[in-house]
Amino acid sequence: MEHQEQREEEEEEEEMKQPGAKDRVISGPISDSSLTSFPFLSSSPCPGGGCEDDEVRVAIVTIEDESCPSEPFGTDSHLETTNQIAQRCGEGDEKETGGAEGDHGEKEGKEEEEANCYEREEEEEEEEENGELTSPSLHLLSQVKRKLDHGPDGRPFPSGKKRCKGTGYLSPATLVQSTAPPAFDDLRLAGGLSARRRVSSGPPPSGLQDWLRTFQTWSGPERLLALDELLDRCESGQVKHVMQVIEPQFQRDFISLLPKELALYVLTFLPPRDLLQAAQTCRYWRNLAEDNLLWREKCREEGVSEHTSSRRRRRPGATTSQWKSAYIRQHRVENNWRKGDVGEPTVLKGHGEHVITCLQFSGDLIVSGSDDNSLKVWSALTGKCLRTLAGHTGGVWCSQMAVATVISGSTDRTLRVWDAESGECVHTLYGHTSTVRCMHLHGNRVVSGSRDTTLRVWDVSTGRCEHVLTGHVAAVRCVQYDGRRVVSGGYDYNVKVWDPETEACLHTLQGHSNRVYSLQFDGAFVVSGSLDTSIRVWDAETGRCVHTLTGHQSLTSGMELRDNVLVSGNADSTVRVWDVRTGQCLHTLQGPNKHQSAVTCLQFCRGLVLSSSDDGTVKLWDLRTGAWLRDVVALQSRGSGGVVWRIRASDTRLVCAAGSRNGTEETKLLVLDFDPEEGE
Repeated sequence: MEHQEQREEEEEEEEMKQPGAKDRVISGPISDSSLTSFPFLSSSPCPGGGCEDDEVRVAIVTIEDESCPSEPFGTDSHLETTNQIAQRCGEGDEKETGGAEGDHGEKEGKEEEEANCYEREEEEEEEEENGELTSPSLHLLSQVKRKLDHGPDGRPFPSGKKRCKGTGYLSPATLVQSTAPPAFDDLRLAGGLSARRRVSSGPPPSGLQDWLRTFQTWSGPERLLALDELLDRCESGQVKHVMQVIEPQFQRDFISLLPKELALYVLTFLPPRDLLQAAQTCRYWRNLAEDNLLWREKCREEGVSEHTSSRRRRRPGATTSQWKSAYIRQHRVENNWRKGDVGEPTVLKGHGEHVITCLQFSGDLIVSGSDDNSLKVWSALTGKCLRTLAGHTGGVWCSQMAVATVISGSTDRTLRVWDAESGECVHTLYGHTSTVRCMHLHGNRVVSGSRDTTLRVWDVSTGRCEHVLTGHVAAVRCVQYDGRRVVSGGYDYNVKVWDPETEACLHTLQGHSNRVYSLQFDGAFVVSGSLDTSIRVWDAETGRCVHTLTGHQSLTSGMELRDNVLVSGNADSTVRVWDVRTGQCLHTLQGPNKHQSAVTCLQFCRGLVLSSSDDGTVKLWDLRTGAWLRDVVALQSRGSGGVVWRIRASDTRLVCAAGSRNGTEETKLLVLDFDPEEGE
C-alpha cells in the first residue's frame, strides 16, 4: 500500500512539471502557518482528521489569460477540479477504514467519521453565512457541499441520512444548472436570440480579468451598486451601446409563446383598429387576428349585424374572416359618410316639374310619389326608371314600402297596393271620404289617416278594411302604429291612443294649443310636435304628459325617435337633439353652418343626423357632439329657390328628392352610394 501511494505521488509530480497544466497539486505536510492563506482548510480536510502525519492535497485553480472575460466562474474545468477535491477526500476515508473489514469497530468508525464530516460541513455553512468565505474555490466547495446534501432530484435527504461522499450522481452540468444563476448570454439564447456581436475595438484593457474576477465575488446588491457607479461614468455613446445590448432581451413575442386560446383571449381586449394593425406584425399574428369568432364579437360590440356580414359575396379563395370583412366594410362606409369620399350622385329624372311628395326605398328599389298622380320605381344601381305605377286620379301624398310591396294614399280618397317588381296594382282600398293624408305600415297591416277625421286599419294581403277608428273632430295629419297600439295626431290639437282591435280610444292627450303635425311612438313614449312650437312627451300607458320640450320657435315638421334620443327639425331652421327620459336638450344643431331656411325632413343613423331644408342643402351632423360635419348635398340653385323636399337614408345610401318652387331647379332624385363596392 505504501509503495502504491509513493508511485501515485511521483506521477502527480511529473504532471506538475508539464507546461500548461491548469491544476497544481501541493503534496506533503503543510504547516499551520501555510493554512492561513486558505481559511477554509484550517480544519482537518479529511474525515479522519486529528493526525499530524495526515497528508493534505490542495487543488489550486488558475484561469488562463485567453479565457472569455464574460464567462462566469464555475465552468466545467473548474468544477472538475472541485470534484477531485471531494473525491480525494472520500478516497482518504476509504484508506483509513479499509483495513478493518468485517469488524464491528469498522461500523462505529464510519459512523464517527460521518459525524465529523457533518460537523465540518455545519461549521463551513456558519462561516459562509458570516461572510468569511470569499475565495472562488471555497465558493465552489460550498456548492459541492450543498449538492451533496441533496439527492439527484434536488430534495434534501431525510434527517440522519446525509451523504458526504460523491457517488456518481454528481456532475458539473448538474451543479451549474442547479446552483449557478443564469448569465445574460444564457438568457438571450433561451429567449431564441442569437449570440450578440461583441465590440472589437482592439485588445482588452489591462486589469480587465482581475476586475471581472472581483466583480464575480461580489454579492447581488454590491454588483448593482457597481453598475450604477459605472453607468454614471459612461458617455452617452457607451450608454447607448449598453441599451442596444440589453433591450432585445426584453423584446419577447409573448403572443407566440401563449397557447392559441390564451392568445386569442388577450387579443379580445384590443379595439378593432388595433387588431388590424396587429395583423401586420407577422404571419402568426395575422393568423390569430383573422379568427372569425374574435371578429364576430368585435362586430357585435360595434353594432355590425350578422345580416350585414353576410351581404357581400366572398371572393373565391379568400381566407379573410367574414366578420372582419364586415367590420372593414363598415369602417370604410363610415369614412365615406363623414369625409365624402364618394363620386358624383346619380341623378334620376322623371316627374317633370311636379313636386315629389313622398319617397321610399328598400334594397335596390326606390319609389317616389308625386302630385302628378303617379309613382315611379327606380333602380338604385343603374339609376333607370324601371316602371311607373299609374292608377290614381289625384296627387299622391303619402306612401309606405316593405320589400317589393308599395302602398300609396291619394287625394282621390283611395289607397292602392302595388307590386313594385311587376308594377301591378294588387288592391284598391276604398272607404275614406277625403284625402288620405298619412299612413303607417307594420307587418301585414297599414293604418291610414284622412281629412275625413277617421283612421282605417287595412289588411294589405286581402285589401279588406278591418277597423275604423273615429274620435277626432278635424283632419288626421299624422299616425303611428307598432302592431299593438295606434297613435294619431290631428288638426283638433289632440293626440289619441287607440286599441285597434276594439276600436276604443284609450287616451286623448290634451295639451297642445295648435295643430299637431308630427308624431313618434316607440311603445313606451308618445312624442308629438305642434304648430304651437312645443314638443310634448307622453307616457303611452297612462296618457300623462311627462315632459314639455321648449326651444323651437316655429312648426316642428319632422321628428325621429330611437333609443330614447329624439331629433326634431323645425321651420325655425334648427335641429335639436333631446333625451326624452329627462326632457333635456342635448344639442342644438346650428352655428355658422346651420340651415338658412326651414328644415323639411330629417333622418338619423350610424350616429349621424341628416337634415334637409328649403335652402337647397342636406347637412350632416355628429349626433354625439352636435358638430356640423359637412354639406352632403348642395344644389346649384341653393338660396335662390332650390329645395330638398324629402330624404331617405340607409346605412349605405342616401336618396334626396329635390326641385324648386320657381323653376330654378329641375325636379329630380339624387342617389349617393357610400358603399360603391357593394354592387360589384
